[in-house]
Amino acid sequence: MFGEVGLVPTPLEPDDLERAAELHSEAFSRAWSADEFASLLAQDGAFGFLVRRIGQPREEAIGVVLARASAGEAEILTIAVDRKARRQGIGRLLMDHVLQHLHAIRCPELFLEVDEENAAALSLYRRLRFQEVGRRPAYYTAPDGRKTAALVLKRELRQRVP
Repeated sequence: MFGEVGLVPTPLEPDDLERAAELHSEAFSRAWSADEFASLLAQDGAFGFLVRRIGQPREEAIGVVLARASAGEAEILTIAVDRKARRQGIGRLLMDHVLQHLHAIRCPELFLEVDEENAAALSLYRRLRFQEVGRRPAYYTAPDGRKTAALVLKRELRQRVP
């Protein structure tokens, strides 16, 4: 499916961090700098992916995800898609690559936090079989100053043996 639309996922590399920061700044009011991405990517168990269109340089990436796996669980640290490229399956492609990586390293569960008002992200995560396991009240600040909750979601990545 994704090959038909000409998208190429690649591992997130140090040379990609400026673009990752740009994508993050489009998606979040509290944007991360390239240095913050570098610090996170340097941590044990951290990994990420970029998505770009076939034939475009890495500097033209249209999506990024950063995750970390440690002590038998993983978390999505951030995921962002270029505004002009949303609703094209890029977030799903990024998440699929995270899930494949976690399967390969035999990580049993994945967590993430999402704004309770982010309908597009919640729809994606529900399709990916994430379940709500917690709530952090007044975690995010909307551009108008309102506080919204972060929903803590979890996905089991393997069947547990009874």
